[in-house]
Amino acid sequence: MEKIYYQTLKETLFHEKLENGLEVYLLPKVGFEKTYGLFSTNFGSIDTTFVPLGQKEMIKVEDGIAHFLEHKMFDMKDGDAADKFAKLGASSNAFTSSSRTAYLFSTTTNENACVELLLNFVQSLDITDESVEKEKGIICQEIKMYDDDPDWRVYFGAIANLYHKHPVRIDIAGTCDTVNNTYKDMLELCYHTFYHPHNMMLFVVGNIQPEELMDVIKENQNKKHFLPETSIQRKKIEEPESVAVKEQIDIMQVEMNKLIVSIKVNDIMTNPQEKIKRELSFNLLFDLYFSKSSVLYNEWLSKGYINETFSANFTQERDYAFILIGGDQDDYHLLQKTIFDFIEHIDDLVIEQEDFERIKRKTIGNFINSYNSPESIANSFSRYYFEGICSFELVNYVSKITIADLNEVKKYFNKEYASTYIVKKDK
Repeated sequence: MEKIYYQTLKETLFHEKLENGLEVYLLPKVGFEKTYGLFSTNFGSIDTTFVPLGQKEMIKVEDGIAHFLEHKMFDMKDGDAADKFAKLGASSNAFTSSSRTAYLFSTTTNENACVELLLNFVQSLDITDESVEKEKGIICQEIKMYDDDPDWRVYFGAIANLYHKHPVRIDIAGTCDTVNNTYKDMLELCYHTFYHPHNMMLFVVGNIQPEELMDVIKENQNKKHFLPETSIQRKKIEEPESVAVKEQIDIMQVEMNKLIVSIKVNDIMTNPQEKIKRELSFNLLFDLYFSKSSVLYNEWLSKGYINETFSANFTQERDYAFILIGGDQDDYHLLQKTIFDFIEHIDDLVIEQEDFERIKRKTIGNFINSYNSPESIANSFSRYYFEGICSFELVNYVSKITIADLNEVKKYFNKEYASTYIVKKDK
């Protein structure tokens, strides 16, 4: 077992790649009562066209299938995994994003047993035609609930506006039509392809004894048989540079109009170091301009251009990236104009060295403080892991960022690749 010491964080991470390909990371936290385990697969909502394990031809499965599979994973032959965690004194959950699915538990007792249960329920698919049919109604209810949420509508609509072909334009849960067209054999195909140990990562942090826990994990895995590991072939999406929809207005029952301007970033980076440098540069830039203490933010606030709902962020995943800027505003034309003026004149906004250093120190402080939370540690590690980035190195990455790096990302603020999504109140 490999031991990696991170001087800045004063943390020792234990790592081992098991014979079946599973990557295991353990982080003991002395004095912590809580333990948090997270088991992730490199499979999300955008993975709908691929070559199944043991086959040669690309197939297309239904949108929302990764999320559907997440729902069914908790079914076990002798009960429900969530109930079993509860009996051990633990809580459990799961989530699906565009590029990964994760299963997790949180506990202050029976840590090793919880890790074994996590491994056992995720590494076994127990579904029937009947149970799949029953789940369809539950997922459709969830989809309808999100459709009725104006914040989700403006957020997701702003993303969907940008893309012609990329599956990120489709809701993570799919649609009721795609859910109703999902069947047991499809779910099994996805499971056997993407839930192979070599495509997964286990991270456990908290009140653990790493050597003892690694022995438990190895013994658990040695009892199981998996097919030989093969690399997964996913379809490369040929996405046009232009945005699909320049502006869209949705009418809903809301107290205040909602608007998000989205900007498509067509430069898809493959080098992990360049990728994280760009993401952190964006984060620092937005913090400089729009943190509660910034001059620009307070100027906009005092003039009534924005309110406390305003936010700006940058997102990049495996093969897409975008910027979102917006909030609630009765006069959505005013907010739209304010944002587009900002985009047009961003090069004129000078970054002062003193402000830059202050924001950098704040960001580094936030990263270090996040290591007091097992959930934050595990979720951050999982978030970056499949991108080839170690979250324990984030402090070092931030410390190397310069004002020139922040000025470099300003080139992505381009009105040609911008779109607006508005949720307008029904009069």
